[in-house]
Amino acid sequence: MTTVIKNKHIVLGVCGGIAAYKSVELLRLLKKQGANVRVIMTENAGAFVGPLTFEALSGEPVCSSLFEQSFDASIRHIDWAEASDAVIIAPATANIVGKLANGIADDALSTFMLAVTCPVGICPSMNTHMYENRAVKRNLETLRNDGYFVIEPDAGELACGTTGPGRLPEPEDIVDRLLKMLTIKDMRDKKVLVTAGPTWEAIDPVRFIANPSSGKMGYALARAAEYRGGDVTLISGPANIPDPLNVNVVRIKTAQEMAQAVFEHMEDCHIIIKAAAVSDYRPKEKEKHKIKKDNDEMIIDLIKNQDILKELGKRKKDQILVGFAAETRDLEINAGKKLKEKNLDIIAGNLVGDSSSGFGTDTNKVTLFFKDGKKESIPEMEKNEVAHLLLDRILERVG
Repeated sequence: MTTVIKNKHIVLGVCGGIAAYKSVELLRLLKKQGANVRVIMTENAGAFVGPLTFEALSGEPVCSSLFEQSFDASIRHIDWAEASDAVIIAPATANIVGKLANGIADDALSTFMLAVTCPVGICPSMNTHMYENRAVKRNLETLRNDGYFVIEPDAGELACGTTGPGRLPEPEDIVDRLLKMLTIKDMRDKKVLVTAGPTWEAIDPVRFIANPSSGKMGYALARAAEYRGGDVTLISGPANIPDPLNVNVVRIKTAQEMAQAVFEHMEDCHIIIKAAAVSDYRPKEKEKHKIKKDNDEMIIDLIKNQDILKELGKRKKDQILVGFAAETRDLEINAGKKLKEKNLDIIAGNLVGDSSSGFGTDTNKVTLFFKDGKKESIPEMEKNEVAHLLLDRILERVG
């Protein structure tokens, strides 16, 4: 994940709902990201999860009352509000939603919230009928209008037995939305197209030609662009990665399907980033049935797939086009040639085979080559960080 919350002061508000048990995992994930986390609980929340659990994980005292027996309890909520970089309330019950929407301060959490000036994320979690109640809907809309970041609940079977919206999102998704909440929205007016993953070229019904691409770099780019406010479409080959939230994901398998999807979506995009590892060749014919291993040798005739990136370079108008070059040698020569021949604005080149760079890794070490002849060597870093750095360079050229 990106380090946007590293060393940030986050306050986690926990209300009295059955989903409070998920707040423990949420706290753990925030700490894993390097955040400094303090917890404020409502009195009812303590009936579900004890404060000692949160104290042990956060390493900080938990605030659950304005009148605790400590010398600073009466002003702790003010100090915490002033020091906070972000607040996330998970779960947020109908009770706290109503209090915040109407400026009520009658306990530690609601009083603290009136003093908060940093970004706030609200994660409503309750019975479906409660969530769909007109008063709750009205209160949530008030919070949105007041600048709160409302994280919509998941739908499914709830603890009360009903089925529908109202379930607290998974902690990983809440962290994801918190990252978006804290990321500068410098791509708010941009439509972005990203390709990711490998393609599969069928030999017979059970075999195919592919490559080791995991899709991690492309997914990181799509996620980063969405965090920054972009309207993002991700065209993905087979990849074992969850869809990025709030991103239009188009799933394909073959290079031909990739080409069709890319050309359908490219016209109104401002930025096109082709990070997919598309197969250069496909079998000339796909066998209708599984090939039996009757012979010691087998010859497969291959034909060349369309060069999608080159065609994009021909078709692009006033758009930024970015490609990737995975090489095993002569990186600068090969990447520079690709940059020119395919009419790219930027190409990100890396040498595959290194344990810190290339297919399947969580990190990458790339060199950016620019149309104007400049280049920039980027040290090894998380692919999410590479994604944001690349978007920075793209925006410099858009500007």
